[in-house]
Amino acid sequence: MRRLELGLFVKYRKIIKTSLLIALSATLAVLTGCQQDTANADENVPLSSAEITANLGSKLVTTRATAQKTATKTYQAALANTAYTVDTPYVKVNPYGTSPLTALVLFTTTEKAKVSYTVVGKTNGTSITNTVNGGYQTQHQVPVVGLYAGNNTVKITVTYENGTTTTKTLAITTTSTLPKYIASTKITVSKSNKSEMDIGDNKLTFLVRTTKESFAVDADGAVRWYSTLYVQHMLEPISNGHYLMLTKNDQSGTTYNDLVETDLLGRVYKEYTFDTKTGHSENANSDKTVIHHDILELPNHDLLATVSDGSKYVEDTMVVISHTTGKVTQVIDLKKLLPKSMYESYKASSDGTVDWFHQNAVDYDSNDGSIIISGRNQDMIMKLDLKTAKIKWIYSGKKKSSWPEKYRSLLLTGTAGTTITGGQHGVTLLSDDNGDPSSENILLYNNNIDVTNGDASTSGKYSEGVQYHIDTKTMTIKQTWSYGKTLGKANFTEVIGYTQKLTGNNYLIDFGYKGSGTESNIIEVNGQNQVYNLTVSNPSAKAYVYRAYRLPVYDSSYVFDLNE
Repeated sequence: MRRLELGLFVKYRKIIKTSLLIALSATLAVLTGCQQDTANADENVPLSSAEITANLGSKLVTTRATAQKTATKTYQAALANTAYTVDTPYVKVNPYGTSPLTALVLFTTTEKAKVSYTVVGKTNGTSITNTVNGGYQTQHQVPVVGLYAGNNTVKITVTYENGTTTTKTLAITTTSTLPKYIASTKITVSKSNKSEMDIGDNKLTFLVRTTKESFAVDADGAVRWYSTLYVQHMLEPISNGHYLMLTKNDQSGTTYNDLVETDLLGRVYKEYTFDTKTGHSENANSDKTVIHHDILELPNHDLLATVSDGSKYVEDTMVVISHTTGKVTQVIDLKKLLPKSMYESYKASSDGTVDWFHQNAVDYDSNDGSIIISGRNQDMIMKLDLKTAKIKWIYSGKKKSSWPEKYRSLLLTGTAGTTITGGQHGVTLLSDDNGDPSSENILLYNNNIDVTNGDASTSGKYSEGVQYHIDTKTMTIKQTWSYGKTLGKANFTEVIGYTQKLTGNNYLIDFGYKGSGTESNIIEVNGQNQVYNLTVSNPSAKAYVYRAYRLPVYDSSYVFDLNE
């Protein structure tokens, strides 16, 4: 009996033990499964606006402006000193220490007058003439932009209210040594038809690079302006004649997280800084950047910037930044607007990040308060309402049938002969016909690479600048101008590039990554005829020309005022 009881006890103990192990295993499996599901869900659910705002950590600081106060006080004292006259002016080259090919000229006159200056060019068509904005004054602040490296002849013309004039010729000498990453870059001009170029009296071609120093050249390719600050992607003109420049807090550091409002003399008027949590490198050899590709000034002077949100999904978010507080006031996360399959199924990079959209441009339409954006990795451009983030239209090579039903009515249909964009950059709004946003003209640079939804039949064969007309009443898009196809594969650029509409029928096109990055080729055309051809080769440290702009060195609204 005892043997029987003992046998039953051993048998039951084995059963109980086995049952407990099975139950425990099941419990662990459930718990593990829950953890895996939660992790996957967390990865796929977009961050909240509050989380993104915290990750960016944007704020206004006065570090650079404070550092410049001593210099500004020196110039204010010189301006008040009546001993400085047009015959014996105060002249300071590189007044704020970061713009060596500029000078500040100060003097007084006994009668009110206005001032203009000319930096005498070395060849015909390269002189730069500007009139100082601000009307008739007795104290004159002349910010001189467009000097050569080395010796310069600058003519100052004083025009009094009674119409009489006085001219003074100054010899101004700047540093003759260009910084390493400009000096090592080879600049070649193979065509320069100055009579047909859109250069006016004071325009230069600004070469905004992917990293290192940005600079500007004249029609001969001579460097006439540069900043010693490293700049990434952004040197954006704004309404008051200043520029938004993305640089580094620490020039020897690895992250571009300092956005300054500056003028071409290097004077800083406002400075925004960001946390490094959202900093992202596009490849292992790149510095990190917080504002990755584009920024614009809204009509109320707040800023709209393209950013990463701090999650594994990168370059798919926009934020509005208050110009008075430096804080984020609005977040637009494209993951919340487009089909989940676009970002959930996109292959991650080797570092684990998912660059599924790769937003590289944004422009604003004041007629309906909307923005036009470009997503390289979806081969897509789209327009959406800034306030509500409601999509207005989408243009993409992605087949209509593959879109979820709710998006299909938003898709534009290309008319015959209209190219499908592939890996495109730099979309800009040219105009709304008669102020009607349902009939608009846009411009972009079509890299013509089939990333996900481009035209596979032409991918890689050429790149081009393209202009389109969009009619949202018929939901059609029509190509109205292009240039680049005839250049063929020689000017194909798989990444970066820009197209700018100049006056008349002139366009400036930046084939920024020509020859797989061995050079950048900037071409100005009048219709289909080349009038300017500039090549920037040997781009040290991957400093390709991200965008090329033709801009006046004095905007009509730019006023330099030491008391501001």
